[in-house]
Amino acid sequence: MKSHILIKNGRVIDPSINKDELCDILIEDGIIKQLGPKLIAPNNSTIINAANKIVCPGFIDVHCHLREPGEEHKETIATGTKAAAAGGFTTVCTMPNTIPPTDNRSVVELIKNTAVKEGVIRVLPIACVTAGSLGNTLTEMYDLATAGVIGFSDDGNPVENSNIMRQALNYSADLNLPIINHCETKELSQGTVMNEGWVATQLGLRGMPNASEETMVARDIALAQLTGGHVHIAHVSTAGSLELIRQAKLKNINVTCEVTPHHLTLSDILIMGSNKTLNEFSITNSAYNTNAKVNPPLRSNADMEEMVNGLNDGTIDMIATDHAPHSAPDKICTFNEAAFGISVLETALASALTLVHEKKSDINTIINKLTFSPAKFLNSDFGTLQKGRSADITIFDLDKKWLVEPSRFISKGKNSPLNGTYLKGKVETTIFRGKIIYP
Repeated sequence: MKSHILIKNGRVIDPSINKDELCDILIEDGIIKQLGPKLIAPNNSTIINAANKIVCPGFIDVHCHLREPGEEHKETIATGTKAAAAGGFTTVCTMPNTIPPTDNRSVVELIKNTAVKEGVIRVLPIACVTAGSLGNTLTEMYDLATAGVIGFSDDGNPVENSNIMRQALNYSADLNLPIINHCETKELSQGTVMNEGWVATQLGLRGMPNASEETMVARDIALAQLTGGHVHIAHVSTAGSLELIRQAKLKNINVTCEVTPHHLTLSDILIMGSNKTLNEFSITNSAYNTNAKVNPPLRSNADMEEMVNGLNDGTIDMIATDHAPHSAPDKICTFNEAAFGISVLETALASALTLVHEKKSDINTIINKLTFSPAKFLNSDFGTLQKGRSADITIFDLDKKWLVEPSRFISKGKNSPLNGTYLKGKVETTIFRGKIIYP
C-alpha cells in the first residue's frame, strides 16, 4: 500500500519555481506527487494542517561540523543530523576536520555509511584539499570525487601555499567541484581571539584585522581567474571581502561565497555583554562570553550591515551555519583559552528571520539562500518542491516567539551566545524523503 502525506493550507514558497502562494502538497511514497489548491487526500493519508505556516523545500547547509569520526564527545552524525532536522535542514555538508582527517576514501565511506545507519537526513562529505590538512601535498582528489565528496577544504587550516592552491583549483576545474577555503592569513591572525577594533581594545583582547581575511580572498580570486577553477569563500565576514567577491563576479570569475547567521545578525559588541549599538552600554558582567568566540570573529556593526546588503543584492550566494559544537570544557575557561565556534543548527532559521522581522530583508530571499541557491551550488536535484522530486520539506511558523535555551538543544554542542534571547520563527515540521523526522 502506498503511503501519503497531505500538507494543507500552507503558504508555499519555493524559489526554484518562483512560487509563493497558498496551496496544498501531496506526497506519495517519499516523492512530491502534486501541488495545487484544495487537493484531496487518499484514504489513510497523514494530514498536516499548515494554516498560517510557511512551507518550503528542506534547508541545505553547505558548511557544518559533525565531529565524527574522532570527537564524538562534541557531536556525532546521529545527534548532529537530529539537531539539523530540528532546525529545518534536510541536507548538510560536513567539513573534513575529523580525526583522522577526511583525506581518503575510507573515511569518506565511513561517514557516508554512518549517516545512512544513524543519521536522519542527507549527509554529504567534504574532503581535505591536502593530506592531513597540513598544506603540503594534495589529496587524491579524483579518487575522493568518485567516492562522493561535494568539494574540498582544509577548513580552519587555510591553504597557505599559493602554488598548492593553484594546483587544487586546476583539479577543481576538471572535477567540477569547488575548493572551499577558510580565508585567513595566519601571519596577520596569529594569537588573535576576536575582531580588531575599539571593542577588542576596550576589552584588552588581541584582535584579528579584516585584512587577514581580505588578503587571502584576493589571492584566491586571482588564482580562480588564472585556473578557471571554482573557489568558494567560506563564512565571508568583512565588507572588503564582499567587495572583492562582487567585483570578481562582474568579471565572471568562478567564485561563490556563503555567510553565517551570526555574521548577519551579531557584532563584536556582543562580547562586551551587549548586541546594541555604539555608546548604548558599558562592559557588563556578561562580557567575555566565550560562546561568542568564533572564527572568523564577529565583526563590526558596519561589516555586519554590509553582509546583509550582500545577501540582498546577490553577492552572497547562500546562508551556511558553520555549526561548530564544542564540549563544556572548551568554553568554560578564559576568552583567550576558549575554542572558536558556535552551535548554530537549531537557531539558524530564527536568526536569519531576524532580518525579515526588522525589515532588512524579505522572506523569499532568506528561503532562497537556504534552499535553491545551495542546491545549485551542489548541482543537486533537491532544494525544490517540483513534482517528482524527493519530498524534502520544512514547515515553519514565521512569527512564533521562543526562548533560546541551549541546555535543551538536541545537539551535544550547547555553545550558543544566544542563550536567554527571544527569537521569532520556529520550525514546526521537517520531512525528509516523505518521512516526518521532526518533531
